[in-house]
Amino acid sequence: MRSLTSKYRELALGARTFIHSGRRGRSATGSDLSIAISLETVVPEAPLERNEAGMYPAGEGWFVVNARDTQWFDSNGLGFYAPFEGEDAGFAQLGFNIGILRPGEPSCMYHREDAQEDFLVLSGECLLIVEGEERPLEAWDFVHCPAWTEHVFVGAGDGPCILFGMGARIAGRGLVYPVDEAALRHGAGVEKETSQGAEAYARYGRPWPAPCPEEFPG
Repeated sequence: MRSLTSKYRELALGARTFIHSGRRGRSATGSDLSIAISLETVVPEAPLERNEAGMYPAGEGWFVVNARDTQWFDSNGLGFYAPFEGEDAGFAQLGFNIGILRPGEPSCMYHREDAQEDFLVLSGECLLIVEGEERPLEAWDFVHCPAWTEHVFVGAGDGPCILFGMGARIAGRGLVYPVDEAALRHGAGVEKETSQGAEAYARYGRPWPAPCPEEFPG
């Protein structure tokens, strides 16, 4: 669920080994069986760096950061988003985004891809265009998109919409931007089908780092 910025646009947990604590079970004969697995690998805490836009991880490992303090990006007409990643510390398995859409703003270009994506509306209203159909959404509506589901979100209502999204990251996954009439009506689609992100987003400038938008609560 965008170079650093482009891979974040398509809407990511670093793959490390976790320590398993011991657990108790029963053997085949009914006697107590203690199973303990000890691994030498310890996941380090990732260093966090700060620039004028906010904080971001600068290395691998676990970390904690508040959404108000993390680095956001202004997508130049595609809303704001916070990916929680750093340029040199991306998430290997899952992508995460908190996005802010103002009325009429699309979240991206209408697309389908070879990976599952899921979304939760946290506040406000937006329009979901999915498989050519329009579905109005409001706070706490959940959207599940199996692989190859065509979709896009467009801000609606009279205020900002805050949308949480996550998606699987699969190396070499397929990605297509198909032509769709509903998406075109809302300025959220391409006029000619393509599988190239550079073509799909040619009319938009590159996202740039930005502080947490004032539309974000708190």
